[in-house]
Amino acid sequence: MPNKRIHSPQDLVTPRAEIRAGFIALALEKTKESTPVVDQGRALKALASNAKNPQALSAIKEIRGALLTAAGLSDKAKNYLTDSDKTKAIKKLIDEFLAPEGGNFVDELVYRFLLTRGDSLGGKMRNLAGRLGEHRFIRMLAATCAVSGISVQYLDANGGEWRVGIENAAAGKVKALRWESNANARTLVCNRTVPIVRKNVDFCLLDGAMDEVSSKSGRVAIWTDPQKYLALGELKGGFDPAGADEHWKTANSALSRIRESFKKRGVNPGTFFIGAAIENAMADEIYRQLKNGSLSNAANLTNKNQVVALCDWLIRM
Repeated sequence: MPNKRIHSPQDLVTPRAEIRAGFIALALEKTKESTPVVDQGRALKALASNAKNPQALSAIKEIRGALLTAAGLSDKAKNYLTDSDKTKAIKKLIDEFLAPEGGNFVDELVYRFLLTRGDSLGGKMRNLAGRLGEHRFIRMLAATCAVSGISVQYLDANGGEWRVGIENAAAGKVKALRWESNANARTLVCNRTVPIVRKNVDFCLLDGAMDEVSSKSGRVAIWTDPQKYLALGELKGGFDPAGADEHWKTANSALSRIRESFKKRGVNPGTFFIGAAIENAMADEIYRQLKNGSLSNAANLTNKNQVVALCDWLIRM
């Protein structure tokens, strides 16, 4: 068994206590993410209260964007509208929805603003579990490197610079990790479209130095050379048991596609899977694939020992 912390399918199953803890952690993150939106609602109410009547709102330049949001327009939709279109949308909002509320027009405006902003936030929240799961794994990989006496750097998605101190990086802002093991340069890249597969892959471990994957270096070849890929993996960070099987099916299909694509090129990089919610049926299948070698490694994200074992496997490839 490639992961020495896995001795049976049951070892892969997520304990109910971990699922509860995951839901709580995710709820707290959602609350934190929603705080700026609530603050925007409060600020809008303060500014809009300067209007004596609904029609006077259109004269307050500072809230023009918020009025468009309250009219149901997303930030993306606003980019496609002319000033005339925007003025018409605001007028319709005021005439049809705010004016009928009489003296409560400011509250109605804030409610409608929060409704649209909340919908946009909902889309962001649907990706939150994945971002947090990815960051959890990346930090554990960096920690395993540190304990092993291996220095590691991360590529900052904000500035495009390589930095040390991954504990300062926000979730979703790490594009890659770089380290050296046994005098070999290794780079783990996150969320990259792999030309050989022509699909996005969560993690790609490459045999190459960090400047070889940086667009600033001007070098090519590493992304198009199948021989450079050492391992590719998928991660599912959601904690909901109801969706676990479907997430595994998606990941399993992606991993199968990866293996087939590289097989056509005559190479056989490793594949791995990391999941936060693993139920009995999928644990059986994952374990079976580990035993027959079609899946190179796996770990339950909530099991630190399994994750560290998988990280150590990657580091020493």
